[in-house]
This record gives sequence, structure tokens and C-alpha cells, in this order.
Amino acid sequence: MDLAARHNLAELEVESGGTRIRVVRERAPLTLPRQVESRPAGEDTTTAATNLVTIEAPMVGTFYRASAPDAAPYVSEGDTVKEGQVLCIIEAMKMMNQIESDKSGKITAIMATNGDPVEFGQPLFVIE
Repeated sequence: MDLAARHNLAELEVESGGTRIRVVRERAPLTLPRQVESRPAGEDTTTAATNLVTIEAPMVGTFYRASAPDAAPYVSEGDTVKEGQVLCIIEAMKMMNQIESDKSGKITAIMATNGDPVEFGQPLFVIE
């Protein structure tokens, strides 16, 4: 348990001599700070609704913005993407998994840092 807590692991499994031990830690959901827009008095707020979609990590692994260290990133903030377009790679158990956009739109934010570990459900991209 100490090893899982010390290294901030969500899950740890060890097998030795026919005995297997699996530790799964529950975590509080990740909350993002909300941005509040200030509007001039009298402005109609019904037309100011946004259509933001968050693309979340479908698995635990390591987040990569490009196919190789010297390659250009798949997408950058401000890029327009199509549904099915590759946004990033998540490496899990030595497998490189391409993560595709499930919506078309403009990348307004990249929420993960290249080379950092990500968790299931962690926000990766925001698309408008």
C-alpha cells in the first residue's frame, strides 16, 4: 500500500511464487477550475453558451503529443480537428494506443503534458 501511495499509483499488481496481490486505490474525481466570463450589463447571456467538449483519457498510461520525440505534435492549441483524427498517443504496458477525436472542432486547450502519466478519465483536450 505504501508503494502505491508513495508513487501515486491507482493500481498495483504483484505476482510471486504463485501468489498474486492486487491493490486498487480509489481517488477523488479530478475537478477543473471553472472560468467565469465577465459580461457587460444588459448583454444577452443566452447567446453566449459555449459548445465545449472534453476528450478524456480512455486508459491509464503515459501521454505523448507526437509519434516520436523528434516528430511534430499531432495537434496544437488552435488547430481544427475532424472526428476520427489522431490527437495523441497513450502508452500502456508497452503498447502505443492512438487516441482519436470523437468530435470535430477547434482545440481550445491541451490539458496534459507530454511524457506525463495520465489516469483513466483525466481530461486531455478541450474542443469547441
